Amino acid sequence: MASVTISSVIDAPIEKVWARIRDFNGLPSWHPRMVESEIEDGKKATEIGCVRKFKVASGATIREKLTAFSDADHLTTYSIIEHPAPISNHTATLKLERVTDGDRTFAIWTSTFDAPADKGDEIAKGMGDNVFQGGFNALKAHFSGQS
Repeated sequence: MASVTISSVIDAPIEKVWARIRDFNGLPSWHPRMVESEIEDGKKATEIGCVRKFKVASGATIREKLTAFSDADHLTTYSIIEHPAPISNHTATLKLERVTDGDRTFAIWTSTFDAPADKGDEIAKGMGDNVFQGGFNALKAHFSGQS
């Protein structure tokens, strides 16, 4: 099983960061690689079991299912159910923690998945660099006023 963990500190209070990312359908509003998104079957974007279908800047379409959501714990867990890469048994969690030194936010994004042995490391690196760190970089730029 492949895994990836990316973490970052964002110079903004946890409430502001969570407000920006909590909408499971809102990736295009804060992540530069995501260009459009919809929740299937008219479900709410915070409803466990809802499925988001979104396009990335490269044109690929991805479908993900929300498996856990908590405003109190500032976390979202989801699984990829359709992706152009050869992965299965995927789960990912994006979680925020309060940093009291300077009223900042610690963000951690983790994922595990199965992939062919010769592809797992490459897919994990792309997911970590492009999706997870790319999202954190966009959040940091937004809260520093550079976006």
